[in-house]
Amino acid sequence: MKRGLLWFGLAGLVLAGQAAAKSHFVIVGGLGGEARYAKQWSESVDGLNETCRKTAGDDALVHVLKGKAATKEAIEAVFAGLRRETAPSDIVSVFLIGHGSYDGHEYRFNIPGRDLTAAEIKGLLDSLPAKDQLIAITTSSSGASVEELKADRRIVITATKSAGERTVTVFAEHWVEALRDAEADTNKDEVITALEAFTYADKKVQDFYALDKRMATEHARLEGELAASFTLTRLGSALDAASDPKLRPLLERRGGIERRIAELKNRKDAMETAAYTSELQKLLVELARTQAEIDTASGRDEQ
Repeated sequence: MKRGLLWFGLAGLVLAGQAAAKSHFVIVGGLGGEARYAKQWSESVDGLNETCRKTAGDDALVHVLKGKAATKEAIEAVFAGLRRETAPSDIVSVFLIGHGSYDGHEYRFNIPGRDLTAAEIKGLLDSLPAKDQLIAITTSSSGASVEELKADRRIVITATKSAGERTVTVFAEHWVEALRDAEADTNKDEVITALEAFTYADKKVQDFYALDKRMATEHARLEGELAASFTLTRLGSALDAASDPKLRPLLERRGGIERRIAELKNRKDAMETAAYTSELQKLLVELARTQAEIDTASGRDEQ
């Protein structure tokens, strides 16, 4: 019995010694053009900034550029910093708000000076050590970027399904709302995942056009098999727990294990049954141990 307890304790120390995953956010508000759009998108950027700072638990993990400051050079500088600061176990979420265009060859995010193309966005994302990524592009014609941006462990969300949907979108304001509204948390675990946020925002956009009694000129799109396990924001007690310095590293570790389980399940058909079962069992044991540490740190095991 003592040997088993010793082994369990050593395993716990090994896991505790692993670097806790951090959630990094990049929010970019491009050119507004007309005053009403500039105001609308500035408010969306500010709303995301507020929500992401609460989620990240550290203002230094949230990078915001908007208006005249959102140049290609400034965006590249942010990603250069992320290349130095992020670890493979970290999470990076990128939100692009504003106008987008398609010239028949490539998607462009409209910013001061030279626009940022889908290929350049891909290069910035590919350069990061952090493998779990999400990019949400809420602009017109954003669907044209999907094929360029798709990658393993990357979730791509766009406001439009294709390049042809060129009209100004309303997706951004509903995306901001999705990260705040408990209604988006469909399974009521006080965590809003990428899939839950997308589903909520997509429905709100459809409702907007239905209530306005006009044909929808945008249809949101999601690509990425890990969307259901990708945590974007937390609510209520889950947010409070994430603010606890004892609990946050454990919660981030649990999230990482859950994403690894989801990724493994997506690879199941390409694996030998024995190898899949063995790897899944290891991850489930690791998940159970981490949950036990969370329960101990939060005092739940004493109830």
